[in-house]
Amino acid sequence: MAERLPPLKSIQYFSVAARLLSFSRAADELHVTHSAVSHQIKALEEWLGVRLFRRANRQVILTDAGQAYLKPVMEAFDRLGEASRQLKRRESAGPLTVSTLPSFAAKWLVPRLRTFRQEYPDIDVRITASEKLVDFARDDIDLAVRYGRGNWPGLVVDKLMRHDWFPVCSPALLTGTPPLQKPEDLANHTLLIDYDWREDAWGGWLAAAGVGHIRPNRTLAFNYSNLMIQAAIDGLGVALSPGALVSDDLAAGRLIRPFKTSLPTDYGYFLVAPPGAFERPKLAAFRDWIRREAAAAIGP
Repeated sequence: MAERLPPLKSIQYFSVAARLLSFSRAADELHVTHSAVSHQIKALEEWLGVRLFRRANRQVILTDAGQAYLKPVMEAFDRLGEASRQLKRRESAGPLTVSTLPSFAAKWLVPRLRTFRQEYPDIDVRITASEKLVDFARDDIDLAVRYGRGNWPGLVVDKLMRHDWFPVCSPALLTGTPPLQKPEDLANHTLLIDYDWREDAWGGWLAAAGVGHIRPNRTLAFNYSNLMIQAAIDGLGVALSPGALVSDDLAAGRLIRPFKTSLPTDYGYFLVAPPGAFERPKLAAFRDWIRREAAAAIGP
């Protein structure tokens, strides 16, 4: 590339001097000295091996070579300027693409997007629900919300919220047949499970509640937590869930917490992005918004 292209600063100085036919006026426009313009023009002439200007009285005039060179230079600058304007327009007008887990999208993020739309009506949002980790170098994704411990090397990681896990169920189960009054009663109820859990969350909770000895004999498993939570709302059993995913259902009375015991965890939800991402205004706006929403979320 160095052999194919002359010094770009020299070309810039040449284009201004050629347009104004004055090194002094070019220096004023570029906010540099007269000698700086002369030096750059001389460097360009040496690289090209031709004279671009000649002096006539107190003016500078383009040589035939300079005149021939000016047109493609100006066309190149025009094309560069137009490409830059199109890129800026696309960055401003294009959608903001956020990848997140399907359960988090359905149970927390999407119900809150209305406030983002109200605050930033000119930013279009595209939600991509997926379990797979984002490769920002390959995938057309701006930001991601992920669940884990926050250890994603090489990326910018913002903690949004951590929630302990606890059982939830339909209010109808408390007085159903059989009733659900104490943790031991779980032996007679269906335990709802997200079978993508990386650990035996129910086993951990039962031990924390002091009933690790019981062995519920019925389970119903799902591959997404939002399906598991919907099953709990429909009275199909008792689900164990992070607080963030059930906060709205608890507030609306669709679910209740039958027991106070929680299972402590070091997992949480994090906003993940490539380095430098938040220098882009629309990405910074989304980060500020989701941080506020996460801070306002009150764990049950």
